[in-house]
Amino acid sequence: MTATTSPLGRLGWTLADGLTLIGREFGRLRQEPGQIIAALVFPAVMVVLFGYVLGSAIQVPGGGDYREYLMPGLFAMVTFSAWLGVMTRTASDAARGVMDRFRSMPMARLAVPIGQTGADVLTGLLILAIMVGTGLLVGWQPHGGLIPTTQALLLIIVLRYALSWVGVYVGLTVKNDQVADAAVPLGLPVTMLSNAFVPTDDMPGWLRFLADWNPVSALTIALRELFGNPGVPSGNVAWPLANPMTAVLLWTAALLVIFVPLSFRAYVRSGR
Repeated sequence: MTATTSPLGRLGWTLADGLTLIGREFGRLRQEPGQIIAALVFPAVMVVLFGYVLGSAIQVPGGGDYREYLMPGLFAMVTFSAWLGVMTRTASDAARGVMDRFRSMPMARLAVPIGQTGADVLTGLLILAIMVGTGLLVGWQPHGGLIPTTQALLLIIVLRYALSWVGVYVGLTVKNDQVADAAVPLGLPVTMLSNAFVPTDDMPGWLRFLADWNPVSALTIALRELFGNPGVPSGNVAWPLANPMTAVLLWTAALLVIFVPLSFRAYVRSGR
């Protein structure tokens, strides 16, 4: 009893239950292989589609290969789309009463959100490996060296983890898988209104302002810098583009500070 009532005991209990629920999430994916296949195939299709269809029509600022310009944008797009999958899975569990069953069990309360977000990070690592492999096949290369490349991949995973807490909170709040599915297309404009696929220089002033301050743009520029790919802006640019790594880390910290406690409260309150 003392083990679980002490702070270390409660932490160990929460992590153990969280790991169990991560295993449960992967067990569910094995029963529904279509979901994981779609999640893995989609990024590869996007690399090939955008790389060859748009690649022949878009001029890279300052010159360079469009596929090398594109890959950091695709990494950013997939990262910022990941929370939508977490949202739909969480909303589906809430709608089917799975959350109620979890609450009736002798389980650490924070373990359920930890299980959802932890499973998404592991899935994200697999998706990232497939994207890197596909990018190398179509001609993309990281030129920044081993350490900057590792930093870029860690930046993707850390931000994806923070965004997954957004998905947990929205899914617990919506509690309806149909509403969650209907909301998925709304995430597309956020990723498209950025410098991920095209330069923002020729956009109207107000649209360029939104694109430059979009966190997707900051992540894209940070990855281009770390990978040594073309498209890094110079001169007088918006603060997030001049300091992309700082901007991404600030976004990550803000999302965790806001949505981890919100997700915990939403999970507790949904049982009342």
